[in-house]
Amino acid sequence: MAKRDYYEILGVSKTASDEEIKKAYRKMAMQFHPDRNQGDKDAEEKFKEAAEAYEVLSNQDKRSKYDRYGHQGLRGGEDFHSYQNVNDIFSHFSDIFSGAFGGGSSIFDDFFGGGSARSSRQRSQGQPGSDLKITLKLTLEEIAAGTTKKVKIKKYNKCGTCNGTGAKSSSAFKTCSVCNGSGEVRQVSRSIFGQFVNIQPCNNCSGTGKIISEPCTACHGDGRLNDESTIKISVPAGVMDGNYMTIRGEGNSGKHGGPAGDIIVLFEELPHEYFTRDGDNVVYDLFISYPDAVLGTEVEVPTLNGKAKLKIEPGTLGGKYLKMREKGIQHLNSHGAGDQLVRVNIHVPKNVSAKEKELLKELQKLPNMKGNN
Repeated sequence: MAKRDYYEILGVSKTASDEEIKKAYRKMAMQFHPDRNQGDKDAEEKFKEAAEAYEVLSNQDKRSKYDRYGHQGLRGGEDFHSYQNVNDIFSHFSDIFSGAFGGGSSIFDDFFGGGSARSSRQRSQGQPGSDLKITLKLTLEEIAAGTTKKVKIKKYNKCGTCNGTGAKSSSAFKTCSVCNGSGEVRQVSRSIFGQFVNIQPCNNCSGTGKIISEPCTACHGDGRLNDESTIKISVPAGVMDGNYMTIRGEGNSGKHGGPAGDIIVLFEELPHEYFTRDGDNVVYDLFISYPDAVLGTEVEVPTLNGKAKLKIEPGTLGGKYLKMREKGIQHLNSHGAGDQLVRVNIHVPKNVSAKEKELLKELQKLPNMKGNN
């Protein structure tokens, strides 16, 4: 079963700050905590799932790998901690759970107290821009060594006339009458666990606290223009068909100065004329004549970066694999490369001349040319 997206699990955006990720995890941990859901296996699984997401997204190195390569970028070992039970989670995040259900204090203490307002930085931003998804086709040669591509895409860019504000001038704003300039709307509710304060961006002003009174003449108040842009994509060596990477902040610009979304680049591996891929190895089918297989020879074979000579030992059987070390694909995020595996095939001609038939019949009479009956 495919793993869910970690950002989706915690209910945060890809641009979420460390503090937002911590708060989102805290909220889920409180909701699905085993003490409040005794005997509920589904809640326990969600509790462990949230812990797994938090461990990755709260670590800058792991988060960076996940943003670029998804789940496949976390290759176990030091990059990922598998939680077998809830006690394992309590041990790993003892600083978070300490005091949450007993004495002392922890980051959970303000959860039932109503929460805190968003920062002034968040209030000043407009609507976030949407993500874009593109498919990048790569040859095996490009995958083997890594490459850089320049791609033209249609997307919304920040309006240069108003610098993304959507307003004709800095004075062309008025205070939002719905949120009174705070940029947020609060709803208070109570339960047996305490008081909850739900804070949402104001829909009337998109969380900015201001309404445009005189729109920009270039973008008509949107703060962005639809345009064509050229982006540079640095593809690391070793990616596979179906892998993806995230280019942060290069997606559609947000309305009214909101942060830009991301570009999700999906890699597609093109079929190769000579090679088939087996992990980081490449396989090449070599066809040689029967005499060459018996007597041995030296042949020239294609590789991912040119041509190379390969020695065929006398008596080589059809179906044998010959290894050309580190002539394959560089490993993703690690040193070294795969091999080129040359599969030997004995060429059997379908049509032969009369002279060739005569010679083959003579060969059949020789002891070494007879098969085992």
